[in-house]
Amino acid sequence: MIDIIQLSFVSIIPLLIVALGGLISERSGVTNIALEGIMLMGAFIGIWTIRIIEGGSLPTQLVFLIGIIIGGIVGAIYSMLHAYASIYMKADQTISATALNLFAPAFAIFTARTIIGGQQVQFRSVFRISEVPLMSKIPLIGDIFFKNAFISFYLGIILLILVWIFLYKTKTGLRLRACGENPHAADSLGINIYKIRFFSVVASGFFAGMGGVIFVATTALEFNATVAGFGFLSFAVLIFGNWKPYRILFAAVFFGLMRTLANSYMNIDFLNNLNIPTEFYQMSPYVVTLIILAFFSKRSQAPKAVGQVYDQGKR
Repeated sequence: MIDIIQLSFVSIIPLLIVALGGLISERSGVTNIALEGIMLMGAFIGIWTIRIIEGGSLPTQLVFLIGIIIGGIVGAIYSMLHAYASIYMKADQTISATALNLFAPAFAIFTARTIIGGQQVQFRSVFRISEVPLMSKIPLIGDIFFKNAFISFYLGIILLILVWIFLYKTKTGLRLRACGENPHAADSLGINIYKIRFFSVVASGFFAGMGGVIFVATTALEFNATVAGFGFLSFAVLIFGNWKPYRILFAAVFFGLMRTLANSYMNIDFLNNLNIPTEFYQMSPYVVTLIILAFFSKRSQAPKAVGQVYDQGKR
């Protein structure tokens, strides 16, 4: 059972981090369904960075952190395209985001094939921490959270707390939320809607880029120009979490457990004995996502101005 829980963290943390990024963007009023493409772009450059610097004098965990940060920076830069098009050029936010989703895999495949002759970017390092001193000795909790863990697990929890504090305990967070609820009222108070929305989309890209690197580095030993739909699944987590940080955590846990059960059902005697085709388990997380969104989308409390192009000249 502990193994299943620890395996689920591999899915939960990327979902959580990317969904938190989407939360920042959507709370400011900009829909960011480009999370998939931004994840992929961040993962591509971040994993390539890991491939280059691993095996040297740097500690393995530092290599992992550098890859995560580089992925985040690339994600932030890539998201500027969406931010500029949708905020300053007033382009349709869905179309702008879709363009980023389509461009990212094509760019990754073309670049990888041009440089290394194939689309798989491989690396050798395994980033698990065998145990955290002292904390791993705590009964049960130590076995679950502080043994065979990834540093990204602790990063995800820290980011969750920081995002909650930022959105609900700071003036900037209040202004950001005001931009997503009533931008014209916020503008009348002297808040620069364009700058806050631009910052929010870029921050969203940083989170998505980090999530892309974390997903690939903790689930495989190569990047194959895909993040397995985790960007779209993170968007579903955001909606299911009702645009609130703590609910997003629970949604990420739910979807992460579903995906883990789908991939590890053979290790669970009850599920294995049912003799259900493998394809059923593989598609179950996405089917459940559709069902849940169908039931909960009507009850969702999205920011009132999300997806709306803001024009300062119109009141």
